[in-house]
Amino acid sequence: MSEERIPAEQSSGNVFADLNVSDPEEALAKAMLASRISDIITHRHLTQAQAAEILGIKQPHVSDLVRGRLKHFTMDRLFRFLNALDRDVQIVIKKKPRSKPAARTFVVPVQA
Repeated sequence: MSEERIPAEQSSGNVFADLNVSDPEEALAKAMLASRISDIITHRHLTQAQAAEILGIKQPHVSDLVRGRLKHFTMDRLFRFLNALDRDVQIVIKKKPRSKPAARTFVVPVQA
C-alpha cells in the first residue's frame, strides 16, 4: 500500500482563527469558559435540569452551553454562571510582551 501524503497546515494555536471566525480570541475564550462550566457540572454530578436551576436558565440552554453552541452567551453571562457555580472569576490586565505582535484576550484555566 503506497503512502499518500495529505497536505497539512500549521495551526495558529486558535482553531477559530484557523477557521476565519470573526473575533477568534473571544470565541476561544468563550469556548474555554463554557468547557470549564461543563467540567464543573460534570464534577458535581448535576443533571442539566439541576444545572439550569443553579444558573437561572432553561435546561435546553444548558444543553447548548455544554455542547459549545455559544452564540447566545456573552462573556459576562458565562462569568455569572461561574459565580453561580461558586467560582471566582479573576480578570488580569497586563502589558503585552514585546515578542508578541498584538495584544490578545485569553482564558488561563486553573484547577479548582
